[in-house]
Amino acid sequence: MRALVTGATGFVGPRLLRMLERPVVLTRNPDRARASIGHLAGSIIAWNPLQGPPPVGALEGIDTVFHLAGESVAEGRWTTAQKQRIRDSRVIGTRHLVQGLRLAQRPLVFVSASAVGYYGNRGNDELTESAPQGHDFLADVCAAWEEEATVARGFGARVVTARTGIVLGAGGGALAKMLLPFKLGAGGPLGNGKQWMPWIHVTDLARLYHHAAVTSAIDGPMNAVAPNPVTNADFTRALARQLHRPAFLPAPYFGLRLAFGEFAKVLFDSQRVIPRVALDSGFTFQYPEIATALREILAPAA
Repeated sequence: MRALVTGATGFVGPRLLRMLERPVVLTRNPDRARASIGHLAGSIIAWNPLQGPPPVGALEGIDTVFHLAGESVAEGRWTTAQKQRIRDSRVIGTRHLVQGLRLAQRPLVFVSASAVGYYGNRGNDELTESAPQGHDFLADVCAAWEEEATVARGFGARVVTARTGIVLGAGGGALAKMLLPFKLGAGGPLGNGKQWMPWIHVTDLARLYHHAAVTSAIDGPMNAVAPNPVTNADFTRALARQLHRPAFLPAPYFGLRLAFGEFAKVLFDSQRVIPRVALDSGFTFQYPEIATALREILAPAA
């Protein structure tokens, strides 16, 4: 496999790079990338996703592309400008990358990140990859994002859109933002805690991206989540148990709306997502249960 990776300096990227042999990395900030992941990359090449396709030379000999780049949805309030950045970084960035792949004129494997936001707020419904799109901002973004990736099929690529859930791991991601209130004894469920949380351990996510690239039977959407989703209340109890802290102070929607603006709605959405494609293709999760995942992430620092 001769791989190219975008978004390599993010939370998942370095884990994926360790599974690849001298991958090419496209990044907006080559100096920062060399400082953080230079030892994991074969070459690091400058590319601004919003300004046009990547340099033609960056794609020479590439047969597999992992596209992980995108503006964080959890940083800052969702102002009109921030929502446009979230959309453009995914839709325009993917469009420009696919244009570059077309110029390379070679069949390849294209694994493009997406998100479970595609499904919207769905209550207790079990959501496999065949479930329909939701009807909110993130669902619309994810659908447009995947549509741009799917264009690569027109010139012979196998395209996998990995609908990723909440990524849990040490040193960053969603869990890093949750730990402080729990350690202070002020943690608790969001609202009534009945909403379903699709999650995945960061190690399994990197492995699943790689699995999708080397498994020809996977083509199209793939839910990148653990096989055992939990409710927010169950997650809260598991986290509190691992930290040996109480967790009985529910966070009200109104307070979080004041703090996070429109993004607060995402925190209360319910998505019972099942990774049917991954399971049917023989993928084995190292961390299928939330308690096991949290124990691995938090035990060394406990």
